[in-house]
Amino acid sequence: MPEADFAPLEELAAHRQGLWERQRSYVAGQSALYGDLWADVKVPERLDEIAQLPLVDKEALRASQRVHPPFGAYLAASPAEVGRVHRTGGTTGEAMNLALTASDALDTAEVGARAQRASGLRPGDVVVHCLNYQLWMGGYTDHTTLEATGATVVPFGVGNPQLLVRTIRELGVTAISCTPSYPAVLEQVLAEHGLAPRDLGLRLGLFGGEAALDVPGFRARLERTWGFAARNSNYGVTDIMCNFAGQCEEQEALHFMALDVLHPELVDEEGEVVTWESGARGELVLTHVARDCQPLVRFRTGDIVTLESTEPCACGRTAPRLRVTGRADDMVVIRGVNVFPTSVAALVADDPALSGEYRIILRGDGPYDRLLLEVERDRGSSQPVEEIVDRLGARARADLRVTAEVSVLDFGALPRTEGKTRRVVRTTD
Repeated sequence: MPEADFAPLEELAAHRQGLWERQRSYVAGQSALYGDLWADVKVPERLDEIAQLPLVDKEALRASQRVHPPFGAYLAASPAEVGRVHRTGGTTGEAMNLALTASDALDTAEVGARAQRASGLRPGDVVVHCLNYQLWMGGYTDHTTLEATGATVVPFGVGNPQLLVRTIRELGVTAISCTPSYPAVLEQVLAEHGLAPRDLGLRLGLFGGEAALDVPGFRARLERTWGFAARNSNYGVTDIMCNFAGQCEEQEALHFMALDVLHPELVDEEGEVVTWESGARGELVLTHVARDCQPLVRFRTGDIVTLESTEPCACGRTAPRLRVTGRADDMVVIRGVNVFPTSVAALVADDPALSGEYRIILRGDGPYDRLLLEVERDRGSSQPVEEIVDRLGARARADLRVTAEVSVLDFGALPRTEGKTRRVVRTTD
């Protein structure tokens, strides 16, 4: 649906209902997984009654692919119709095989382009794309979303940061697309060559794949260091769509850009529906109303979100605005208190003596009585370790309501990665 991010919400709801009338029959008839799951359930004709259907989670999809490789029993299109194959990185479990028809790929590119456009990418920009092209959907498929904005795209991928710096300077690159962790890798390379990040002349940083940009201190530090506007332009769930939300130039929440092809819900910890209204909080649940290959209905994303507003934005978009506050499977429980990595990141990013890098260590299976936190000094910081430990400990007690055991490492001790950085590390000791 053209310019769906600007369309009236009532018009979009009617559009989704029309697509659902076909999709419900298609999924019931073509997807063996849902055919079995819905065997004793009446599939509602009305999309607003979809909560009558059971929820599906990631483990159900993994199990289906184990028994019915390579695409699982939820492959609804014929194998001959599969036009593109990706694989997830497996950072939170087994790697998954993802299939797209040509139509699926076009929808994905258009929805993702809405997010990139909202974040400021335009025809005339030259954007270097620095995500892994080797099977991961964030590589080639995100590349197509950048192309669909009309910008010139440089398909760099990951590795060889020295060549990347040279490419940015020689081609007059104006924007970079990568994870929020990657600029720290480039900063080290630039320092070795006597260059500052601002010397590259980038005007726009387009980020996704990690939650770091939702931390105000991290974003401010990134913009101050690089001199570009840092935008969260790329939020998605690979099983659903690689990019369906991004922030605009007017505010920092994420516009949900896919109301013409995805039906969103919120559920609580028990799976009960939370009313979709401004201020609501819950786990994001998504349904494809237009998808050929691996259509999902009431899929639990695992992402905990707050629906900030359903009112039109200053940018003119009607697309609802949300914030991702954590993942259900990344949540750490310390003496009964729920702690998300993004909350820890806010403490660390706000401390001028620290680099902003951190790692949470979980020893054994729990329960946990304290937060084991590794942080590192900022470059050139000489503040005594005891002062940093005391300050972070006090902040953890006041802001997170937990006891923290803080280890302060030298600058550069924690890993910088080109892909997603692991912030929660589980050990067996």
